[in-house]
Amino acid sequence: MSLRAIYEFYRDGFRGMTLGRTLWCVILVKLAVVFGLLRVFYFEPKLQGAMEEKSRAVATELTDRISTNCYGTY
Repeated sequence: MSLRAIYEFYRDGFRGMTLGRTLWCVILVKLAVVFGLLRVFYFEPKLQGAMEEKSRAVATELTDRISTNCYGTY
């Protein structure tokens, strides 16, 4: 199969959807909400501030990960 045939296959399939189009919209909205909430409430903005603060944060994170991986709890 050529790339053009694959493209036309998917194009025609998505064009002919009725219920599927609504479901894809719901899925995309849910993903946007979930990732938006994760970004706001879960991920901390550690790399803000001066260059020294950024480098200190990265070095601390790396050394903490190395020490916990080498001497993890059993």
